[in-house]
Amino acid sequence: MTTQDSPPGELVATAEDPAVLRRSIAAGAVGVFVHWFDWAAYAYLASTIASVFFPAGDATAGLLAVFGVFAVSFGIRPIGALVFGPLGDRIGRKRTLSIVIFVMSGATLVIGLLPGYSTIGVAAPLLLVFLRLLQGFAAGGEFGSAASFLAEYAPRRRRGFGVSWLEVGSLLGFLAGSLVFLLLSIGLTEAELASWGWRIPFLLAAPLGIIGFVIRAKIEDTPEYRALEAAGDVPRSPVRELFRTNKKQLLQAAGLMTMMHVPFYAVLTYLVTYQTDYLGHSSGSAALLSTVISLLALVLVPTFGRLSDRIGRRPVLLGAGIALFVLSIPAYLLMRTGLTGTWIGGLMLGVVLAAILGTYAVWSAEIFPTRTRQGGLSIAYNLTAALFAGTVPYLMTVLISATGSTLVPGPYLMVAAAVGLVAAFTMRETAGKPLPQK
Repeated sequence: MTTQDSPPGELVATAEDPAVLRRSIAAGAVGVFVHWFDWAAYAYLASTIASVFFPAGDATAGLLAVFGVFAVSFGIRPIGALVFGPLGDRIGRKRTLSIVIFVMSGATLVIGLLPGYSTIGVAAPLLLVFLRLLQGFAAGGEFGSAASFLAEYAPRRRRGFGVSWLEVGSLLGFLAGSLVFLLLSIGLTEAELASWGWRIPFLLAAPLGIIGFVIRAKIEDTPEYRALEAAGDVPRSPVRELFRTNKKQLLQAAGLMTMMHVPFYAVLTYLVTYQTDYLGHSSGSAALLSTVISLLALVLVPTFGRLSDRIGRRPVLLGAGIALFVLSIPAYLLMRTGLTGTWIGGLMLGVVLAAILGTYAVWSAEIFPTRTRQGGLSIAYNLTAALFAGTVPYLMTVLISATGSTLVPGPYLMVAAAVGLVAAFTMRETAGKPLPQK
């Protein structure tokens, strides 16, 4: 249901029709679910994939090659963002959402069907690299498309809650990938896992992708974009317009996203390695804490999104940024006191991360005009991801080795918090207000 009892040129979904919000959430979040499901499966199966796709003899070299392919897929995302972001501003959110989920899930499916090195030789790793590049290229368009779609479909006074489900989809995908890996590890021998079991998560991408494609194909494009089309105001060159008129918004969004990316990867991924390598905890205990933090975030992210609808984006995100700045070093000091301290410190950071995840995307979406929203979100998100997300584990390892201090992650999180806070202090409150058109 839509209404036009709003400022001229604005067409928004009504809060009286909850089905609109449910459909838009499903259409927007399903792609990030598929993406993070694949991400988790690839990360957890890294050693097995190395043995399948690279020459036998040097397990370390094979593992490094697999992680190198993983890093390259991050590096190509900004290129995908430059393509799919502006494309969505020209042809609509719905079409780009459908394209990216089709490409992502299709490439993942083909990886699950690839012969290994023992069958086709050097063609196996070359094909793996190509398919991971294709996945990364498509993933570069997913966040901007989905965030724009959710922001433009959600009722104005529930926009924070609606957009927060984008990150719920990410967390659910990550947990689902982890669960599938756990089940495979329990149910199969190492030989079975290397022979055929590793293919299962990638083959599951096909039905997941089909479901997502159908959901997205059945929903109309956003009211905001349809209003832009009806007015004949669709931009011809969104990239040029973005860098000419929205440079400030681009920098502000990049600041918020830096404050999100660093703790996301530090807390949800690197913390497992940190616990086992530097704190001496078992891998089972480390994985359990990561899972508990993810489950806690599933509940808290939409809660903080809803809170930002009630009291504003600024109080929630500024509070989260200040908390991240103040608590980062104490959290890591606690972790050095033992297992109980590790859990307390990890959960503290998890709550702060949930507050950031619940608000950064909607606030970023609300500062861009409809004409350049998808391009701005895509470029800011993927450029900061390439620079600050995939580099977290490597950089932390190098810095800890160079300084000899296991407190290094604390100051690094403080720097990310400072960057986000500078951006947040320059931004106006947008909760409950119409999305800007130009």
